[in-house]
Amino acid sequence: MPSRPHGSSSSSRTGPGPGRGSGPGSGEVRGDDVRHPVFARCYARLGVAAETRAGLAGVRDRLLAGLSGRVVEIGAGSGLNFAHYPAAVAEVVAIEPERRLRQWALEAALRAEVPVDVVPGAAEALPVESEAFDAAVLSLVLCSVRDVERALAELRRVLRPGGEVRFFEHGPGGGPAMLLTQRVLDRTLWPRLAGGCRLTRDTVGALREAGFELGPYRRTTLPEHGPRWPFSYCVTGAAWRPPEPG
Repeated sequence: MPSRPHGSSSSSRTGPGPGRGSGPGSGEVRGDDVRHPVFARCYARLGVAAETRAGLAGVRDRLLAGLSGRVVEIGAGSGLNFAHYPAAVAEVVAIEPERRLRQWALEAALRAEVPVDVVPGAAEALPVESEAFDAAVLSLVLCSVRDVERALAELRRVLRPGGEVRFFEHGPGGGPAMLLTQRVLDRTLWPRLAGGCRLTRDTVGALREAGFELGPYRRTTLPEHGPRWPFSYCVTGAAWRPPEPG
């Protein structure tokens, strides 16, 4: 049994870290200043329905299979991943900046079978110590962070050398007509409706540019069989923080 209750709003093992509150190039980033109340309610309701109807429960099982040790989840949302972590995971520190989503994540953490600490924080300024985690999870979050380059630099900071990243993200796809639709949506209504989400961010390219070693990845559509929407195109895979030179 863990020494503290699941779902606590802070963790004794988290800490300020070099990135908290400030960093190069973007000014101050606070961990509890994201407000998308309408999106949060819609996301929580639609997310539960998508677990079965769009096959997301199976995606989450595959995404998290084989993880162990300490894991940091960036942008945990309402905590839909928590039920899918394998028993070998010693602890999950789940970072979520949106207040309503974080409250629902706290409730999900209480039901989880592994210890989960839910804490406020922004991807660009993670409130945890450097090299403190064996693995990191990015699940439908890079599409909405304000500064992808800075967020991935923070991810490298908090992972131990050789630590693994599991990712499941939106991305561009579907041919020229769909790509044009995605770009138009990104420049107009979609970010406002979907909590800052951009449909055309290239997760694989961003991870490579941030210095991660890419492992196998797979481009998918959700639902696998059914209509194709601008948000149907996804990529799942793994990457690693390179080990330190010997």
